Amino acid sequence: MDLPTFADVLEADRRIRPLALETPLLRADALDQATGGQIFVKAECLQPRGAFKIRGAANALLKIPPAERAKGVVAFSSGNHAQGIAYVARHLGMAATIVVPSDAPKSKLAAVEADGGTIVTYDRVLESREAIGEEIASRTGATLVPPFDHPDVIAGQGTCGLEIVREVNALGLELDGLVVCASGGGFAAGIGLVLEELTPSTQLYGAEPFSHDDLTRSLAAGHRVSNEPGTRSIQDALMTQQPGELTFEILARVGTKGVVVTDDDVLHAMAFAFKHLRIVIEPGGAAALAAVLTGKIAAKGKTIAVTASGGNVDPDMYMRALAIKL
Repeated sequence: MDLPTFADVLEADRRIRPLALETPLLRADALDQATGGQIFVKAECLQPRGAFKIRGAANALLKIPPAERAKGVVAFSSGNHAQGIAYVARHLGMAATIVVPSDAPKSKLAAVEADGGTIVTYDRVLESREAIGEEIASRTGATLVPPFDHPDVIAGQGTCGLEIVREVNALGLELDGLVVCASGGGFAAGIGLVLEELTPSTQLYGAEPFSHDDLTRSLAAGHRVSNEPGTRSIQDALMTQQPGELTFEILARVGTKGVVVTDDDVLHAMAFAFKHLRIVIEPGGAAALAAVLTGKIAAKGKTIAVTASGGNVDPDMYMRALAIKL
């Protein structure tokens, strides 16, 4: 597949409305005081179905020819892409089959089912979600839409970057850095296309779990490397084995830097976001904010945007975060 371009992001920005929203860019005095910088938080947790994934899902499904839509769509996902696909498919009258890990948060599975999606579960350690998805697509004729390594998905995710740059520039400011929660790299790669075109001096960061630091290690090595199978984190949305082929090529080209955060870091960031920003974010969706709050990305004197990429968290996990004393 060909790499997506900035022009593809612009086309996606026109295509995905009104299925995907233009989310607010939030600020809090406490956040600036804690970091010493001007920090903007892009509240993607306020999207339909609670995550940025709606952007890529909408772009990919809207590009499927109407004659092919009757055959349905199949996707594999840890949860948020699943919800985005099911939501858009329902609005387009398409059947959606979603391959999800058996340990996915119940809230994410419930949302898929509420939108009429058919769930097929798999074991993260013993089974290949890609193989299962490809078999279903081959058998049914449905269109397979992967969660990150696809040009239309990457371009759709990049629309978030367009909004961030427009909103910051409208305030008369320039971004020194933009921090994105990173798993397979589709979100970061799409935003990277925007920064490369509109503000190439802005440093792009990919924040990922300590247990799944494949992007950080891949960028250092100059080629894709994988995580050890079976490693765990509460940041379920970011637990991929390695960056995508397309996404890594873009991320390496635009000079992305990786940063690693712990589960304790993201729990603290979740509590901080609730107290000072009044938003609910899930563990994986808090990775970018955690990277700034912990000082792993130096923010003093800088203007930095971070993505709060998702808010789909089960009550027990969220209560664990709120129990933290700030």
